[in-house]
Amino acid sequence: MKKRPTIIDVAQAAGVSKSTVSLVLQESPLVKAETVELVRKTMAQLGYVYNRAAANLRSANAGLIGLVINDLRNPFFTEFATTAQMAFSAKGYATVLANTDEDTSLQLQVVGSMIEHGVSGILISPSYGDERLCFDLLARAQVPTMQVLRHVDRRCDLFPLFAPDNHRGAILATEHLLDAGAKKIAFVGGLEGRSITDERLSGYLEAIQEAGLEPIRMLGRSSRTFGRETAIDLSENHPDIDGAVCFNDLVALGMLSGFNQIGRQAGRDFKLIGFDDIEECSEVWPKLSSVSCDIKDFAAEAAVTMLGWLETAKKPEPVRRGGVELVARMSSLGNVSI
Repeated sequence: MKKRPTIIDVAQAAGVSKSTVSLVLQESPLVKAETVELVRKTMAQLGYVYNRAAANLRSANAGLIGLVINDLRNPFFTEFATTAQMAFSAKGYATVLANTDEDTSLQLQVVGSMIEHGVSGILISPSYGDERLCFDLLARAQVPTMQVLRHVDRRCDLFPLFAPDNHRGAILATEHLLDAGAKKIAFVGGLEGRSITDERLSGYLEAIQEAGLEPIRMLGRSSRTFGRETAIDLSENHPDIDGAVCFNDLVALGMLSGFNQIGRQAGRDFKLIGFDDIEECSEVWPKLSSVSCDIKDFAAEAAVTMLGWLETAKKPEPVRRGGVELVARMSSLGNVSI
C-alpha cells in the first residue's frame, strides 16, 4: 500500500520549509502569492490531502512564541525574558524560552526546533558569531522574528530591531562623569567588533572629543572578573585615570569590587558608572550609577509590538530605539547620603 504524502513530503518537493507549507494551509497572509501557488501545485501533484482534524489538535501551538536569549546568567537579560514572558502570558500566549549562552551553534539548533514545533513568532536577543545561518533559516521559514536588545542581522526589513539608544546612553554617562569632576575617563569592557560595543563606545567617543579630551579604550569581556582586574590595573599603572564609563553593570560591579579590595573608594577617588541599571546597582555599597533603559517597560513594549505583528500582520518599523535615562548614585557623585 502506497504511503500517503505528508506535509514534509510537500515541503521537500516544493523546496520550502515545513513551516511555510503550514502557513499556506492556514492561509496566512505572510506567504508570498507565488510561494502559495507553488505549494498548492505541489500538493496537487503529490495527492496531499489536508487533515483538518489533526490540524485542529495541533492548533494549541498557534499561540506559542519563541523567546531566545543570549545569556540568561546576566540579570539584565533575565529581567527582560521574565517580563516579556509574563506579557505574552497575559494575552493568552505560551512561551518557549531558550538560553543560547552566546553560542551561535546552539542558537541555530534551538531556533530550528522552535520552527519545527510551530511557534507563531520569535523574539530573539541574538548571540554574536556565525549568526547568518540562524537568520537565513528564519527567513526561509517566514516566521515573524524581532531582534531585541542587540543588532546582529542587518536585514531589519525582515527582522525588525527594537533596542535601547545605546549611543545616547553613553553620551549621558560620559557627560555626567565630566560634570562630576573626572578629568581622564576610560571606556571599560565590551568586545571589539560587536554592534552593541560599537554603539556604546561611539557615544563615549563623541562626548570625550566634544570635551577636547583623549579617549582611552580598555575593551574586554563584559564580566565582573574583567572589571575587577581592570580596577586594580588602573590603580597600579594608570593612577591619573579618574573615571570610567563601563560597557555594562557587570563590568562596573567588578571594578567596584576591585577598588574595595585595594581600599580605593568609588565616588571619592574614582568616578564610576555602569550601563543597564540592574537591580544590584542600588543594593551594593557604594551604590552604583548606571544608564537605565527601564528594562521592564522595554520588555513589555517589545512583547506588545510582537503581538501586534502576529495579530494584525502589520510588521513593526525596521529600527526602533527605546529611551534611556541616567541614574546617578554614589559611585559617581561621592555622596554617601544618596
